[in-house]
Amino acid sequence: MPQIPEKIHELTVGQLAARSGAAVSALHFYESKGLISSRRTSGNQRRYTRDTLRRVAFVRAAQRVGIPLATIREALAELPEERTPTHEDWARLSEAWRSELDERIKQLNRLRDHLTDCIGCGCLSLDSCVLSNPDDAFGERLTGSRLMAEPGGRQKGGPGRAGRRGQEAGDRC
Repeated sequence: MPQIPEKIHELTVGQLAARSGAAVSALHFYESKGLISSRRTSGNQRRYTRDTLRRVAFVRAAQRVGIPLATIREALAELPEERTPTHEDWARLSEAWRSELDERIKQLNRLRDHLTDCIGCGCLSLDSCVLSNPDDAFGERLTGSRLMAEPGGRQKGGPGRAGRRGQEAGDRC
């Protein structure tokens, strides 16, 4: 990793990319999303303060654990500009994100468990598969155009469909 002399207080986008490990395009993207900021020189070149290195590290660490960029931006907005995020800042924010991450872990565990079931079944039915149609509240209530009654009291469900969720022969998910 290239060392930047202490007397240099601003970094070019190339220096920031080299030091942070982020691509130049990623840094431009982060800036467009309000995660980092720069000033422009008279030649219209970007210059970043040294604390931007820590902000980029902060963004990348949060992204690795699945925190959305909008949430990261809100968190960084709480910090004063030109201030490097500290260990205490990270601890406070990570505690706030803990419940969100715990919920995401639960969802991934449920997905993993259902994936094992569906590999054996192979149906991936939009009527009953929890992978291709998760949390189908409308399907549970049987709402939608496929519930229009045909003459004789039978419900329309289309060819090969029973018209009710999970009643089709061969549905195993």
